Amino acid sequence: MSKAKILILGGLRKDSLTDLEKECDVTVGPAGHRLHDDREWVLDHIADYDGVIVAKMAFDKEMIDAAKNLKIISTYGVGFDHVDVEYAKEKGIVVSNCPKSVLRPTAELTLTMIMASARRLRYYDHALREGVFLDADEYDNQGYTIEGETLAILGMGRIGQQVARFAKALGMKVIYHNRHQLDNELEAELNAKYVDFDTLIKEADFLSLHAPATDETYHIINADVFKEMKETAYLINVARGSLVDSDALIAALKNGEIAGAALDVFENEPHPKQELVDMDNVIMTPHVGSATHVARFNLSKEAANNVLSFFKDGKAINQVN
Repeated sequence: MSKAKILILGGLRKDSLTDLEKECDVTVGPAGHRLHDDREWVLDHIADYDGVIVAKMAFDKEMIDAAKNLKIISTYGVGFDHVDVEYAKEKGIVVSNCPKSVLRPTAELTLTMIMASARRLRYYDHALREGVFLDADEYDNQGYTIEGETLAILGMGRIGQQVARFAKALGMKVIYHNRHQLDNELEAELNAKYVDFDTLIKEADFLSLHAPATDETYHIINADVFKEMKETAYLINVARGSLVDSDALIAALKNGEIAGAALDVFENEPHPKQELVDMDNVIMTPHVGSATHVARFNLSKEAANNVLSFFKDGKAINQVN
């Protein structure tokens, strides 16, 4: 029996693919950094492959139609909004994601963003690099204590829950809004209170986003939301850029409707809007939620295991459709 042919489209760790390479015929293709050229290459070659692991490249109807033999798509990450999941299902193609490996590092980055915002690291760093040693005795140069502050979490999946655990350990008050309320036992463990969306945004000292990118969540954080938030509040987004109306965010920051923002994701990646780049109350990182050495090895392994399990054991792990 011939081996299943697998195409890798993304920066997976080579040392994590050993088991997959034993069982399957693995080809490493373009990672998707040259969007047009790489997509054309994949469209020309995808018909030969039974499975694919894809990081960022869009697997839309055109791509799926070109994939005549494709049986499984595994994303290289927890997000799968770049894959037309429903059309893949119509074509009998399984779609899996990687929710486990990104959990801890993404939650850690969220905590880093919260603390860096509260302690105004961007402002201090910029001042020092400009040759200004700020007077910490001046009230306007001081940061904020997070103990006792309210962390409002939008999207209480596994990453949101881990962020809540960190916040609880640091003495923060945790409220959350989610499609479904958690059970009483888990709420008690997290010391988290379920509230409606309006209450969430009004009471937030730090509003942390952990919702998926869907039609319902597109620009869920918009001009109307910013007007309801505290002027002292910070927005933290390590989820998806499409959750936030970036023009409305810029306006809110300029108008003092919120105190600042910390962003790992953007609407128009990889080109954040220049207004955000120029602001001292905005901290930015280049979509690095899972970018630790350990996490990327585990993530590569998880994606490989999704495909390996499907072809070796007939079981789709982390199936989302």
